[in-house]
Amino acid sequence: MKLLQVLFPVCSCWVLVPPFRDWHGVWHTGPEWYKGCLLPITSLQTRRRWSLLTVWLLRRFSGSGVVELQVASQVLHVLFVVLPVLWALGMLSPLDALLLWAMEQTLVHGLGGSAMSTNIRLLVMFLSSVCVAICTFFIPSSLGVVLFTVAMGYLFSQDLTQLLVLVKGASPTLGLGWWGLPLSLMFLIGALTEAGLLHQLYLINSGNLTLSVNSLEHWESSVVPPSPQEVIGWLLIALFLLTRLLRELQGACVLGGVMLNPLYPKRVTTAQAFRQKTHGLHVAGIIRRILMNLASPLVMIAFLSVDESLKKVHTASLAIGFTRAFRMVWQSSEAALLQMVLVVIIRLAGGHRVARWNELGTTVQLILVSLIVNRVSQFVCKLSFALTVLITSWTESKQRRQSAGTLLVLNVALCPVLLGVVALSALLSAPLLPLFTLPVFLVGFPRPLRSWPGTPGTACPCPDSVYYQQLCKRLASAIRPALANGAFGSCTPGSHYLGRFQGRLLWISVLERGYDYCTINIKGLELQETSCHTVEARRVDEVFEGAFDHVERPGQCFQLFNPHCGNALTPCSVLPIRVYSDAQNVLTGIIDSPDHLHQLNSDFLKTFVWILLRYCVQELTRGAQRTKGQSLQTSGRKSQSSQHAAPSEPGPVVVKVAMDSQLHSESSSSSHFRGQDSSSLSSFADWSDEDDLFGPVPIRRPIRMMVRTDEGQTELALGVSLPGSVEIHSLYESMALSSLPTLRPLGLGLGLGLPSVDKGKDNMPALTLTTIPSISQPLHFTSPYSELFSLPAEWRTAQLSSSKLQVLRPCFPEAWFCFCLSQLVVESFGEGDFEQVTLGLQEDHALRELYTQVVLSCCVALGADAQVFSPNLLFRLYCGDGPWTEGLEWLRANKELHQLTLRAFRYSVKLLVDQASLGPVESLDELFTTLQDYHDNWFIGLVTDRSWQDSVVQEKPFLFSLGHDLTMGTYTSRVLSLQEILVQVGVLNEESVRGQWANLSWELLYATNDDEERYSIQAHPVMLRNLTVQAADPPLGYPIYSSPPIHLRCL
Repeated sequence: MKLLQVLFPVCSCWVLVPPFRDWHGVWHTGPEWYKGCLLPITSLQTRRRWSLLTVWLLRRFSGSGVVELQVASQVLHVLFVVLPVLWALGMLSPLDALLLWAMEQTLVHGLGGSAMSTNIRLLVMFLSSVCVAICTFFIPSSLGVVLFTVAMGYLFSQDLTQLLVLVKGASPTLGLGWWGLPLSLMFLIGALTEAGLLHQLYLINSGNLTLSVNSLEHWESSVVPPSPQEVIGWLLIALFLLTRLLRELQGACVLGGVMLNPLYPKRVTTAQAFRQKTHGLHVAGIIRRILMNLASPLVMIAFLSVDESLKKVHTASLAIGFTRAFRMVWQSSEAALLQMVLVVIIRLAGGHRVARWNELGTTVQLILVSLIVNRVSQFVCKLSFALTVLITSWTESKQRRQSAGTLLVLNVALCPVLLGVVALSALLSAPLLPLFTLPVFLVGFPRPLRSWPGTPGTACPCPDSVYYQQLCKRLASAIRPALANGAFGSCTPGSHYLGRFQGRLLWISVLERGYDYCTINIKGLELQETSCHTVEARRVDEVFEGAFDHVERPGQCFQLFNPHCGNALTPCSVLPIRVYSDAQNVLTGIIDSPDHLHQLNSDFLKTFVWILLRYCVQELTRGAQRTKGQSLQTSGRKSQSSQHAAPSEPGPVVVKVAMDSQLHSESSSSSHFRGQDSSSLSSFADWSDEDDLFGPVPIRRPIRMMVRTDEGQTELALGVSLPGSVEIHSLYESMALSSLPTLRPLGLGLGLGLPSVDKGKDNMPALTLTTIPSISQPLHFTSPYSELFSLPAEWRTAQLSSSKLQVLRPCFPEAWFCFCLSQLVVESFGEGDFEQVTLGLQEDHALRELYTQVVLSCCVALGADAQVFSPNLLFRLYCGDGPWTEGLEWLRANKELHQLTLRAFRYSVKLLVDQASLGPVESLDELFTTLQDYHDNWFIGLVTDRSWQDSVVQEKPFLFSLGHDLTMGTYTSRVLSLQEILVQVGVLNEESVRGQWANLSWELLYATNDDEERYSIQAHPVMLRNLTVQAADPPLGYPIYSSPPIHLRCL
């Protein structure tokens, strides 16, 4: 201790940060590196002279009798010689990493805390814990020490930031909310009462016991009864064995992953079956949770409250020891229970007879046991990692290099050196660094367990990140009971877990652990697998299949042996999680079948009618919400110029339809899906081709003028064409009007066509355009409820020729229109005579013609009026990138109508696929139910749409999209369905992860080897090297998703 007190101020002057490289990843390459080499050497020489001069002056003025100074001088002479070598190998720790590592080690092993999720939390918790230890030293009463340390240990073992979340009004992350405060307070009061009573009774009984022993000294056969601490020690041993046994039963593997758990369910494919088969294990986990979180802390507090060291607590070591011991009871109950059991076993084995050990006191003994257990476990993990790297460099054919044999022989010959490097790495709690992931090992510089300096949550996002974002909260909810029951093992800070399901890989890191909480970080790895990614993912699947599917193997003695026990991944649990299942199908035989495509036109018109009527119902919903429940006087309403009388008893409108979440985002990215193929065609309306080279083409210049005006009355007075009309002069200039066929008008029979030449004439030939009245003309509804189902006036301005609409007029599904009206009337109106209302709407000729005109106009404008669709045309229309048509500009100008039209076509395509797969729709009622299901439970669009990602986050039950595989020349469908899926989870060798991340940092930042095909990033099925590199924090790694620290309540 004296030597350390001498070395610390002396060595503080030579702690160097290697130039051009720090823990945050700042590195400069090029000629500056050679200039930087001279700087540290000069600095080392200068600081070495000052350090040696300091030691020489201390020896000079203190005399030659100080042995510690002589030893310090010798150590510094050796250390300064080695410093240039350490710098050259990149083993000198940056100053920030060194300070954070020192604070973390002191907090964990000296003050009983935990590694923290961020640097700020680590600094605040370290300073607070130091203040508690100082306060403990100055408390005069032993009872006060017990009560103070128990209370502060409990408070500091909680995540107090969740109180701020509660105060702000937000719900805590996966916690109990305000209910947790009274429960925590009650438990703390119980623990304080127990500690105070036991301590006072122990002091009284210890005095009585001394008197009784003095009075019975003359009895040679007298037997001293066991002390209370010894009795409680036996109880601790029983608790430890029981909780450890129950924890081993929760996982898929036992004995450190060597053997498979025979009680864990095998070959389970559904979440319901898994829950049924694990019911017994779940009960055992609840028992363990009660014993570990409630019984164990109380028993350990009782063990410490009757300790003899409390009588001499006014020493620095004992004050720190009791601060740590009473906090460890709460902070890490499982680790504290193991340490106390080891101390009890040492005493039972005769350790109390060793004077030096007995003089330390229980709490200091616990500190030493904690350090020894931690360093030994690290040594075992690091040695396992070193052997894995060494052996697989020869046994794995793809990892075998020309120098593999030489390195293997050297490691065997220099086995003591290898063990010394591993031991030194474990002693410093530093990562074991395999140079370029070859069997050449160095000691990495000490750093915190998080391995990376930044706050977790940085990623390289891509469109696939949204799937991990949806999964994150569901996964966190499923991890909570698994952590509490012990299915994830000890789960200490620095542990890493790997989850796998349906081609997705999850990386779970434990950042912080407290009494009833755990802080984790979830990362999602890329879904587009590379060759290296595929090789390691296949090995991950094999490891999980060997544990969870329990493949039969010859020989009875090997049935329970884990065939992949040497792998860095050890299976531990299966979690049922509600996530999206991804299914992709090839549409060959469906989308190119003439029989199926022939039905698409009819399905589109029916779907569009349903969507327009549903849109009107949603407008009623918005109106009802704006009026806040006030009844709508619909029966007394009139159209813009109608003079019909209102019914005497209008019924209030009660809306029961949900708002549409996809209305304003259907085609947000569709128009840009495949470039700008039709951008050059958007200016067709500005051309004036008077020669009619390609046949009669409508003259659109007057129509342009009509669109640009705000009010159309002036132009109408001058004789400019109405919206929806065509100049007859340009189309039929050389034809006799009497030879034209008589056309049945689609409008209300008002004779809307205007003369082509003589604009002042009132009586013109019989040719009229089949359009409904313009915006300025009234709609004469015969039913007072028709106004509720009227469409916006802007949707009646399509500038299309009557010939196209007349051909499609018989295709309008009038029977379906009447059926939808009857269904929606019952759904929308809470009171009234449904039959009369429905009959009035169905017999309203103006309403029917309005929907006929709008539906057929949109059909022509979208380009969906083809007699037979081709797969390419269908796919382009589905993507919103169809060919240019006469009314496409008008349709796109009405954005809301364009979105509804596009949605109707997509619904019809989904209906086509379903009918080809499941059979045709046999009735109107079945069709109505199917469309309602699409509306409520499906998102039907494009993967590239923003709405697709929003629907995934909002957990829409189903998502559908079309795709085109250019390499195979096939069209595909993609369906995401939200369902419970079993996610397989395994624990990784944490020292293997730390070692590979240390090599990644060293290789990229120090050795500047950024080759994308370098050896250290290639696939390694045993070490999972490629996946580990991906999971590193950017910029060195590239996870596509990384969650912020997630707080889990695990009590």
